[in-house]
Amino acid sequence: MTAPKRIFDVVASGLGLMALAPLFGLAALLIKLRDRGPVFYRQTRIGRAGRPFRIWKFRTMVPDADRSGVLITVGRDSRITPIGRWLRKFKIDELPQLINVFVGEMSFVGPRPEVEKYVSLYAEEQRRVLAYV
Repeated sequence: MTAPKRIFDVVASGLGLMALAPLFGLAALLIKLRDRGPVFYRQTRIGRAGRPFRIWKFRTMVPDADRSGVLITVGRDSRITPIGRWLRKFKIDELPQLINVFVGEMSFVGPRPEVEKYVSLYAEEQRRVLAYV
């Protein structure tokens, strides 16, 4: 990653984290008041150079929803909590990824990090692109 790109990522994500701190607090409070379980959902993704890292998101599903075996979320999935539905509608669940950008695991510019189990399904050329950016 080039120095100007990294500087932009650190400054922009740092400012975003500070500006959005009240919204983060409200989202965390609503998640905790509505149901038990962690506020954040962490999932292993594959980043630059094929390095795995744990992505941050606000939890929008019932705890341990990924253990149900259902891989795709569609329509009115019963695993999505009422607060989670609202967070997803406005993409607020994605905002904790600013932490990943700030620490250098992600960047504002580049492909979205893929879920670990899907990377093995990519063609070699696709894996090279994922690893490079």
